[in-house]
Amino acid sequence: MIEEENRKRPTAHEVGMALDAMSVEELEQRVTLLEGEIVRLKAAIAARGDTRKAAEAAFKF
Repeated sequence: MIEEENRKRPTAHEVGMALDAMSVEELEQRVTLLEGEIVRLKAAIAARGDTRKAAEAAFKF
């Protein structure tokens, strides 16, 4: 138990990081975190597409 308490917990997720020391609960939390980040990234991509379409329409003669 002491070893588990002394184990340094990562504060952020890094792609490719070791997962073997994480509990199922910690892994589920990471999945939730990453799913939220995917939604945010897709929204940013959509916004960029909308901006590009608007710019193309403005410069179309």
